[in-house]
Amino acid sequence: MAYWRSPQMIMAKLPMAPAASSSLRTALSYYVRQVRAYDYHHYLCLLHLAPAVCKAAFTFRAFNIETARAMDVVFDPRAGLMCLLWWKEGVDKIFGNKLVEHPVAQALSSIIADHKVSKHWLKRSVEARINDANREEGTIPRTSVKLERYVEDTQSTILYMTLQAGRIQSTVADHAASHIGKASGLLLLLKALPHHVNKQGTVHYIPASVAEECGLLITREGGRSEVRAGERLLDVVFKVASVAEAHLHKARELAPSVPKEAIPVLLPALPAQVLLDTLRRCEFNVFDPWLSRGVHGVSPLWYQLKLNWNAWRSRY
Repeated sequence: MAYWRSPQMIMAKLPMAPAASSSLRTALSYYVRQVRAYDYHHYLCLLHLAPAVCKAAFTFRAFNIETARAMDVVFDPRAGLMCLLWWKEGVDKIFGNKLVEHPVAQALSSIIADHKVSKHWLKRSVEARINDANREEGTIPRTSVKLERYVEDTQSTILYMTLQAGRIQSTVADHAASHIGKASGLLLLLKALPHHVNKQGTVHYIPASVAEECGLLITREGGRSEVRAGERLLDVVFKVASVAEAHLHKARELAPSVPKEAIPVLLPALPAQVLLDTLRRCEFNVFDPWLSRGVHGVSPLWYQLKLNWNAWRSRY
């Protein structure tokens, strides 16, 4: 079963030129460990990909981890922003065949040399992170559409690039990837709300329009809006989760027209569904400790069995 594969076993199966340098092998080992440590629910999904596509998908996920964590691992937000700007410049250098001294950057260089991957998606991803980091403190998205655009730029782009790496040219698969990325991104933001609530009790990544419907929107001096944590936060989470559920439904409506070779790339719909189901069991209380147990609130073994079952039946 894929669940038992170690990073070393995965490395042994990834396609690599015989003359690959030790630094490249070290880079590849680094990004596999990063994805396993910080994105375990997707790590298990990637194990179902063909080896050639698997290598690319791990690299894209590792790149996403590096940019997503940039603002979380520093005390000074300016340092995090500088890190993101470094990555933006790094993408330009990689596509300009210049050496960038970072394990994930080295892996990206290798992937770009082997696959036709659009620079546009990498730039769009890191620029979305930069724009988010540049937001004035306390600023929140006005509508769900704006929040959906952010999660598409940071999550759906990973699936777009993986489809490209697999040479899967399908508008239907791209549309399904868009919906799955949006659903996954919205649900992960909900799960992370306790982490994003600041000391003043202000909640980020909640659309102002939704918060206003639930009576949690507060307007400060100067016209700045804030979302305050309160009893009706459950209603806000439910409404955003319902948007994510609608995206999952739309993605699955497209399934009969999605090329069979694209199905493994779209397996991240499964962890999104698992997280949605756990939120529902917790009555949309994102502070419920159950959400942090196992993989999205379920045992890793059960999650893996469900993932294997869907992969075997070519379902996402």
